[in-house]
Amino acid sequence: MSVIALSQQPVTLNLLMTAPDAQPWKEGIIKDFEAKNPGIRINIVEGPNATNLLEDLYTSAFILGDSPYDLINMDVIWTPKFAAAGWLLPLDDRVTKEELAAFSPKDVEGGKYKGKLYRIPQRSDVGMLYYREDLLKQAGFEPPETVSDLIKISQALQKQNKVEWGYVWQGRQYEGLVAMFVELLEGFGGFWVNPQTLEVGLDRPETLNAIAFLKDTMQQGVSPQGVTTYQEEETRRLFQSGQVAFMRNWPYAWPLAQEDSSKIRDRIGIKSMVATPGRTGGACLGGWGLGISRSTRHPEEAWKAIQYFTSVEAQRNFILNAGFVPSRRSLFTDPAIVAKYPHYPKLLEVVQQAVLRPPIAQYAQTSDILQRYLSATLTNRMTPEQAMQAAANETRRLLSRG
Repeated sequence: MSVIALSQQPVTLNLLMTAPDAQPWKEGIIKDFEAKNPGIRINIVEGPNATNLLEDLYTSAFILGDSPYDLINMDVIWTPKFAAAGWLLPLDDRVTKEELAAFSPKDVEGGKYKGKLYRIPQRSDVGMLYYREDLLKQAGFEPPETVSDLIKISQALQKQNKVEWGYVWQGRQYEGLVAMFVELLEGFGGFWVNPQTLEVGLDRPETLNAIAFLKDTMQQGVSPQGVTTYQEEETRRLFQSGQVAFMRNWPYAWPLAQEDSSKIRDRIGIKSMVATPGRTGGACLGGWGLGISRSTRHPEEAWKAIQYFTSVEAQRNFILNAGFVPSRRSLFTDPAIVAKYPHYPKLLEVVQQAVLRPPIAQYAQTSDILQRYLSATLTNRMTPEQAMQAAANETRRLLSRG
């Protein structure tokens, strides 16, 4: 009798995530999963709102040796660090090439480290350019393709007193600065770190040209001087107040801009980032995915949960209820999703321009170096040449130490 009773105890899987993310999970896909899998319970541990603090919590749990987490909900930039440290189980033998082909290719690539797969993408995210469709049409402009188009249109709209500012972007010293810069680097034909060779491209002319563009936007009054203190929300609020022509931001800003109270409701378009002539701009890949902790006692149940949370059905419900970006390509043109978010087919075009931040084990330190020196040159504490020479040298020293 007691043996049977014991065997029917459900298995509990622990999963840590930010508190705002926990709500849509609990109310939606976890309820559905548990209804279909009565033998498995998902226990959400609510962490801090800031993703870097969440990463610190995961890291300290692993370093202490007996991580309480079975499923790991990972920002795309954590994958290489967690995999290199041996904290994740490889998933290659659990999933076929055909199954992976349903996801956006860069989202899959973002789950790999040294050729092995450790993370299945659950929701994507890409940086992009928002623009005031109504103002461009009235003034007879097409959406900008090049960096000079962006400046020219901004200045024209400013001259006509249609907007106070041409372009807002994330210029504060934090991860968002690097995400923004990676898109421009792509558009200028440059690179940050080549993950295969560990070659560093920060002191190359293309990098300096990308910085020159950002400095020009401030010097020419297209961007406010205060842009070097902005994160996503400062840019969104300014754009949403109707005072700005162009904004670099993530997809989360779209539903907010379409709320009844928004001054720019039904007046915006989206596209991938501007570039230099003949090149295409990048869309920095963000997004979250799921991996399995090496210390879990329940790898099979954890895999079952991942399969469900990344399935078409679960993703569709999640997107319809929470407005996230799918990692499965078919969902961008899914009729129910397009009916609610008519911009998703256009968003798919942006997703196809996705670029990864370098998938290297020392990513966090590498990013910290670039943030510091990029901020120093944008706020005129160092020349671009000095700043990028120092950033490149420091990055090379870090990577050569392995």
